[in-house]
Amino acid sequence: MRLFAAVLPPEDVTAELAVVVDELRGLPGAEALRWTGRPGWHFTLAFYGEVDEDVVPELAARLEGVARRSEPFGLAVRGGGEFGEGRALWAGVEGDVSALRQLAERCEEAAATGEHRRYRAHLTVARGRDAMDVRPYLDRLDDFAGRSWTVGEVALVRSNLPRSGVPGEQPRYEVVGRWGLGAGG
Repeated sequence: MRLFAAVLPPEDVTAELAVVVDELRGLPGAEALRWTGRPGWHFTLAFYGEVDEDVVPELAARLEGVARRSEPFGLAVRGGGEFGEGRALWAGVEGDVSALRQLAERCEEAAATGEHRRYRAHLTVARGRDAMDVRPYLDRLDDFAGRSWTVGEVALVRSNLPRSGVPGEQPRYEVVGRWGLGAGG
C-alpha cells in the first residue's frame, strides 16, 4: 500500500483556503490545472511509497513513538508558491515551522530507510502537466492568511491512486492511524 505521514489541517482551516482556491479556479487558464480536492489537502511529513502490509504495524508503532516525543505546536496556512514552473501550485505555512520540520524529520526516520529529503512544507492545491505562468494564482495566494491552529496529531495516510483513467479523477486518501502529540497523546 502507498503510505505517507501527514499533518491534516482542521475543517475550519481548509474551509478558509477553499474560498481562495475557488477564486483561483475561476482565473483564465485554470482548466489546464488538475485541482486537488479538499479531502486531499494535507502537509506531507514523510512519503513512504509502497509499503508491504506486514510492515505497517511496526511503522505505526514507530510513528506513535514519534508523536509521543513531539509536542503540539501552532501553524497557519499562509501564502503560496510553485514547483516546476507552474506544474504544482501550493499553499504555504507559517508558525512554528521548525517544530513542523522536526516532526517531518522524525517521521522520515521512523521508516528507517536511511533516505533523507530536504523538507519544504506545502499543501498542494493544483498540478499541471505542462509549465505555465502561475503568477496570477501566486499573487492571490500571497495575500492569503488563514487562521492559526494547534497541530495535535500525526496521521498515517494511505493514498489510493486513480485507476479508471477518467480525466480529473483524484487520488483517494484513507487515514490508517492517528497519534496525538505529546506525552498525553
